[in-house]
Amino acid sequence: MNKVYILGGGRSYIGIENSMYRHMPAEILGAKTLIKAAEPYNRNELDGIIAGNGVGAGGNIARLMMLEAGLSEKIPAVTVDLQCGSGLESLGIAAAKIACGMGDFYIAGGFESSSTAPRRGYSSNHPDYEKYGGENRWYRAAKFSPGIHRDTTMIEGAENTAKKKKITRQEMNFWVLRSHRLAKETREKGILKDIVFSVAEGCDKDEGIRERMTEKFLNRLPCVLPEGEAVTAGNACLTNDGAAFLVLCSEKYALQHGLEPKAEFIGMAEAGGSPLESPVTAIKAIDKLLCKYHLVAQDIDIFECNEAFAVIDVLFARAYPKMTERYNILGGALAYGHPYGASGGIITLHALKALEQVNGTFGVCSIAAAGGVGTAILIKKRKNNGLL
Repeated sequence: MNKVYILGGGRSYIGIENSMYRHMPAEILGAKTLIKAAEPYNRNELDGIIAGNGVGAGGNIARLMMLEAGLSEKIPAVTVDLQCGSGLESLGIAAAKIACGMGDFYIAGGFESSSTAPRRGYSSNHPDYEKYGGENRWYRAAKFSPGIHRDTTMIEGAENTAKKKKITRQEMNFWVLRSHRLAKETREKGILKDIVFSVAEGCDKDEGIRERMTEKFLNRLPCVLPEGEAVTAGNACLTNDGAAFLVLCSEKYALQHGLEPKAEFIGMAEAGGSPLESPVTAIKAIDKLLCKYHLVAQDIDIFECNEAFAVIDVLFARAYPKMTERYNILGGALAYGHPYGASGGIITLHALKALEQVNGTFGVCSIAAAGGVGTAILIKKRKNNGLL
């Protein structure tokens, strides 16, 4: 198998739904980010682009995005929809193609616009047409579980998990406050400045980071679900717009072009779980990944989990109590936001920067996706010795 390297990449600033990117369709936001992320490389040599997207207009929107970016029509592009896990899955697919010799040079990641997501509805021919509202009902979230179709399914999954695992709001508050504090410190130190781009005038900050998040404020927030006890707008991520891409290549391509990779893509693991308790799969995927590559948690220098809900943070802390100081050290999605298809790329980029900060070697990135699928990847930071 060929070695797979990550050369670099970048992301847009992350916007809150109906805010700074409210009139920018997903394919345009993705295209502007793609151009900047790929700028240092010869894009005409690309073997393909693989990009995640969860709530876009459908079709092969990654191909549309690529053409909007002005790349050669000879370059193929493929869209991946694993909802929240789409970006991480895209990286895994690109890495697998390189590893088995199907190509040498790919861009992978994802892009999303909650602000411009289309309205969808059931066809009158569908047997569930009346059950789900008929002609007067539109939905945003796809159907993830047999017999259940509600836009609140993911929130219900977090609520179910909190109830089953006896996770309290107070337990989650710590992680919310930590996420915003670390994200604020990261911004002030300029740690991400070389991987975050402004793709439109005035769009020059991650909008979700709160300077003065307090426990008093979190305690005052009502639960999102009418009969809920745990999930609030404070301990669940917002809906967002954003894009993130990484550039991957084979060892042969890096040597031929004199390129210095930032990291090696070691591998990936996926784990299934209950669609009604999807947050649990983020931890299941980590467990499976470590087992697959004969590692223990202590071998990993940086963990990046997509904290769509603070429930995930608590699950991680319970599973790996000695690893919390290595976890989301630059802040997480509770602060930055979670543009569904882009989040896998975002946390991988953050993991690379975090490894630089701690001079670490191994990083793990994990996401729980709608429908009960967890995905985790293992990366290994390369030492800057000029040699492969």
